[in-house]
Amino acid sequence: MLERITISNLALISDAELTFSDKLNILSGETGAGKSIIVDALMLLMGGKYDKTMLSYGAESGFVEGLFSFDETKTEFLPEYGIDADAELIVNRKFYSDGKNDIRVNGKSVTAKMLKAIMSHFVDICGQNEYQVLANKREHASILDAYLSDELAPALGEAAALFAEYTDVKKKMALIGNTEQRLQRIDILTYQINEIDRANIREGEEEELTEYRNRAMHSEKIKLALGGATDELTRDGGCVDSLYAVLKSVGSIADISAEYGDINARLNAIAVELDDISGTVSSLLSDVDFNEADLENAESRLQQIRSIRKKYGDLAELPDKYKKLCAELQVLQNSDEEYEYLCETKKKLLGKLYDVCKEVSTIRKKGALGLEEDVKRELSALGMKNAEFKVSFADYPSETDFEKTVSAKGADDIEFLLSPNIGQPLLPLIKIISGGEMSRFMLALKVITSKYGELDTMIFDEIDTGISGKIGQEVAKKLADISRSSQVLCVTHLPQIAAMADFQYYIEKSTDGKSTRTDVRCLDREGMINEISRLSGARGISSAARLSASELKDWCDSYKKSLE
Repeated sequence: MLERITISNLALISDAELTFSDKLNILSGETGAGKSIIVDALMLLMGGKYDKTMLSYGAESGFVEGLFSFDETKTEFLPEYGIDADAELIVNRKFYSDGKNDIRVNGKSVTAKMLKAIMSHFVDICGQNEYQVLANKREHASILDAYLSDELAPALGEAAALFAEYTDVKKKMALIGNTEQRLQRIDILTYQINEIDRANIREGEEEELTEYRNRAMHSEKIKLALGGATDELTRDGGCVDSLYAVLKSVGSIADISAEYGDINARLNAIAVELDDISGTVSSLLSDVDFNEADLENAESRLQQIRSIRKKYGDLAELPDKYKKLCAELQVLQNSDEEYEYLCETKKKLLGKLYDVCKEVSTIRKKGALGLEEDVKRELSALGMKNAEFKVSFADYPSETDFEKTVSAKGADDIEFLLSPNIGQPLLPLIKIISGGEMSRFMLALKVITSKYGELDTMIFDEIDTGISGKIGQEVAKKLADISRSSQVLCVTHLPQIAAMADFQYYIEKSTDGKSTRTDVRCLDREGMINEISRLSGARGISSAARLSASELKDWCDSYKKSLE
C-alpha cells in the first residue's frame, strides 16, 4: 500500500505531505482547486511522463516521493531491476526546469519505463486514460486473461513457449533464406570476401601512405629546407667546423679543472649528436626526389583503402569482419539440409501451436461466460439492471490462416460488446457508452478483477463521471467493497462517495493577491461531515443539510462495518 506521498513544487503545490489508510481514502475539493495535481503526483510515481510545465512557476526543481509497504513475497522480482527485495519501497522522482528528471527506487536509479513496469505489480490507476484503453479492443483479451489467470496460465504459458521456439526457427530460416535468396547472398558474400582479399590492406598502411603523400606534395619546400640545413652544417666554417674549433680550445685546458673537464665532455656529446644530425639531414635530402608515378600509385591505393573502409567499417575491425563473412558463406554453401530441417521443424511447431492455442481459445470461451455473468451482476447493482454484456470471439482461424494471426497469447480476436438498455443491440463499447455508463462499466470490471488480482493499491480518478443520486451510493458501496481487500484512493465530487471515506483530504486553492497556491488538509469526522454537506450543495442553504450529511456518514460507516 501507499503509506505516504510527499510533494514539492508540483504545479500549485509548493509543499505537501499526505499519509493514507489501508482502506478507502477520499480526495475532494472545489473544482479547479488542484485535485488533479495529486493525481499527477501519483502518476509520476507510477512511471508517468514528466513535462516541465508541471513544475511550479519560478522553481528550478521539485520532487515527488512515495513510501510503499508490501508483503516481501511480492517484491521478489525486484532484483531483476537491480533493486533489493524489501518490504518497503521508496520511490523518489526529482524533476527540473529543463525537462529532465531523476528517478530512484530505494536509492537505485531507474528509467521511467522501468518504474512503470515495477509499479504495475502493485498499483492500478483507473482514470480517463483507461477509458480510452478500454475502447481499444486489443486490450479486451488481456482483461479476460487476467480474469482467468489461474485456469488459463498453464495453456497460455505453453503457447508462449512454443511461439518463442517458432519465432526462433523463423529467424534462423530468414538468415539462410530460400534457394533464390541464398544464392543471391552467396554471390554477395563471395564478392565481398574477394574484394577484401584483393585489397590485402596492411595494418598502418593508410597512415604510411598519407604521410608519403604529404611529403611528396611539399617536396620542393622540404628540399630547400634540408639543402639549406646541410650547407650550414657541412660547408667550410659551418656549424660543425665551429664546434670542433671550440672543442679544441676547451680540450687544451680540460685537465686543469673539473669544471673545464665537464664543459669539454658536454661539447664532445654535442659534437657526436651534431655529426649524427648532419648525416641524417644529408640522407633525408637524398630521398627528397619523389617519383610522379609513385605519388599517383599512393593516391590510387589510398582511394582503394578508403573505399574498403566505407563499405566494411573500421579497418581495425576488418579482419574480424572478414572471418564473419567467410563463416556465413560456409554455412550458406552447406545449408540446404539445414533449411529443409528448419522448414520441417517450423511445420511441426505450427501444428503443436495450433492445438495449444485452440485449447487456450476453448478455456477463454468457457471462462468468458463467467465474466459475462459477473459483469452483468455488477452492472445491475450499479443501476444498469437491463444491460447485456458479451465477450465476442471472431471465427477461429483455419490452419491455413493460423500463421498470419498467431501471437504469444494465442490467435483469438476478442471484443467486448454491450447493450445498456432493453431493445438496444449489442455494440462495441466505444459506440454506445456514455460517460456515466463507461464509469460504471469500468468500476464493474475493477470490482471483479480485484477479487482475483493481488494489487495492493487501486486509484480511481473521475470514476463518478456522469453519475449521481442512488447510483452514486451504489458506486460508493463498490469502492468500499474493493477497499476491504485493496487500498483505494479516489478523487470524487459526489457526497455519497465522500461519505464512505475511511480517511479524507480536502484540497483547496488560495491566493494572497500576488500568487496562487494549493493546500491539502486532512479532515477529521466533523470536517468530513461539513465536506459532505458542501458537496451536496445544501450547506448554507438548508439548516437540515448538516444533519443529512451526518446521517449519510453514519449509514456509510454502518455499511463498512457490515463488510468486516
